[in-house]
Amino acid sequence: EQAVTRLANEARAASTEALLSTTLGDGYAGAWLNADATQLLVATSDATAVSAIKAKGAQPVVVGRSLAQLDALKARLDQAPAQARAGASLWYVDLPTNSVVVVAKQREAGEALLSAAGVGGDAVRVQVSAEQPQTYVNLRGGDPYYIGSGSRCSIGFSVTRGSTPGFVTAGHCGRTGQTTSNPSGTFQGSSFPGNDYAWVATPGHTPQPWVKSGSSNVIVRGSTQATVGASICRSGSTTGWRCGTIQQHNTSVTYSQGTVSQVTRTNVCAEPGDSGGSFISGSQAQGVTSGGSGNCRSGGTTYYQPVNEILQVYGLTLKVG
Repeated sequence: EQAVTRLANEARAASTEALLSTTLGDGYAGAWLNADATQLLVATSDATAVSAIKAKGAQPVVVGRSLAQLDALKARLDQAPAQARAGASLWYVDLPTNSVVVVAKQREAGEALLSAAGVGGDAVRVQVSAEQPQTYVNLRGGDPYYIGSGSRCSIGFSVTRGSTPGFVTAGHCGRTGQTTSNPSGTFQGSSFPGNDYAWVATPGHTPQPWVKSGSSNVIVRGSTQATVGASICRSGSTTGWRCGTIQQHNTSVTYSQGTVSQVTRTNVCAEPGDSGGSFISGSQAQGVTSGGSGNCRSGGTTYYQPVNEILQVYGLTLKVG
């Protein structure tokens, strides 16, 4: 009963967020759910918008900076020299604190990125953490699909392009033209780093609107983006079905291969071989597993590439039930 109530609250929050993000205009500063998803908080830099937010059943939070201003600051970090970006683990817009956060193993490395990007003040802050993101490609045999000589990744979501069936997955799993087996297919497009997405055409296979959840399937019914704070689950070929919550959208993360931007950060764990697998919130497809830190024994952080961007870039249609 609690799960059903929470999912209903999250669905209402997504609808309200979509509406207010448009009607609040330049003052909109983001939205997020509280810990138990009973209240949607909506931030604005325009104090006159408080009544409009309350009218939609949300809790207003008046802040000093709009989301557009925060996104602009983060964009400057994205555009910093690669050498400076390599010293930081990740950076993102943190809605509840109305700031941009840079996470690095050493404070000096985080501050070096801020300096290289020409940003500073109370709008940005460095958080020191041992977190070290990595991609989840694993050169061990396994399910559900292999690339080339035997590396393994996970299927994201079933798609079609015209009459051609296939699936979306992570870009670091394979390059355009590489072949897969079980199911057999070919990478039709792949982008990594910068992005971390790809799609594989699998002629002769039947796409299904399903995500594996233990011994059962979750039906995919759409791809509406879930709100920060919403519950989300991940399915992968190494660690199976794991769940948590969305922490931030529009995160940039630096792997050893380079920086990937506009991924979503979650507190869901994952391990090598889970790359490319499904992230889903309720019945709504969210994205494909990119990478992360930690593991499913001690806990970790995982990032996903939003699915809607992949669908748009390659002209794909999500298979829904």
